[in-house]
Amino acid sequence: MMPYRIEAGTAQHISNRPRQNDRAALMKGARAPGYVLAVLSDGIAGAAASEQVLHTAKQVFDAFKPGDRPSIARLHQLLRDIVQETHLVIKMNAVTTQAEVHASFVGLVLTPYGEAAWAHVGDSRLYHFQEGSCVARTGDADYVEHLVSSDRLPPDAARSHRKSRLLLNVLGNSRKEPFVTVGQHAVLAPGDVFLLCSDGLWHFFTDAELGAVTARNSPRQASELLIAKANERSQGKGGNCTMAIVKLVDTA
Repeated sequence: MMPYRIEAGTAQHISNRPRQNDRAALMKGARAPGYVLAVLSDGIAGAAASEQVLHTAKQVFDAFKPGDRPSIARLHQLLRDIVQETHLVIKMNAVTTQAEVHASFVGLVLTPYGEAAWAHVGDSRLYHFQEGSCVARTGDADYVEHLVSSDRLPPDAARSHRKSRLLLNVLGNSRKEPFVTVGQHAVLAPGDVFLLCSDGLWHFFTDAELGAVTARNSPRQASELLIAKANERSQGKGGNCTMAIVKLVDTA
C-alpha cells in the first residue's frame, strides 16, 4: 500500500471569452487498476479539438494493459500514443469539415508503485510541487532546441520568433507534427502536488504562488482561490482558466 492517498479535482472558468474551449479530466484505466490519468487541453478556434483529446485519451487509457510494473518509457509512450492518435483524428476531421482546429495537451500518469510520468505539447503547463516548492515544470526550452536543430536557426533567431513559432506546436497542425516533451518522478510521497493548467491560469502567477496555494488547500479550495485571483489580476480580460490538481496526502 502506498503511504499516501490521492485528492484530486478539476475546475475551470470561462472568463471574458464567448465560450469555454478548455477541457480537463481525471480518469481510471479500465484494464489498469491503481493507475490514474489526468489530462488537460486548451482548444484553439473552438472546443472540438480539446474534446477530441479527452475522447482519445479515454480510449487509449482504457485499452492500456500495464502488466508487471511498466517502465517509465512505456508510460511516456502511452502519452505519446494519445497525442499522435488525437493529432491524426483532428487532421482527418479537418478534411471533412474544411475547418482546421488545434489544441494543446498535458497528460499525467500516476502508477500504484509511486511513480509519475507526464508529457506536454503547446502552451498549457504541468507543475510538480513538493511541500510547496516547484521541483519540475514543463516549458518551451526543449521545443526551442528542437527549432534550432530542425530549422537550422541560430538560438537567438528562434527565441526572437518565439511566440509565432511556439504556436505551431499544437495537435491538429496540418503542416507540423506535434513535438512532445516528457518528464518523470520515481518516488512519490505525501506533499507531492501536480497542477495541470491552461495559460489562462499560469500567466497570472509565479511558481511560488501556485505552490503555496496548492500546498495549503484542498484541490477544490485551491482551484476556487486561483480562479478568483486570476480573474482579479486579469481585470476581466483573461482567457479561459482551467486546471486539474492532483495532491498526495498522508493516509493518517
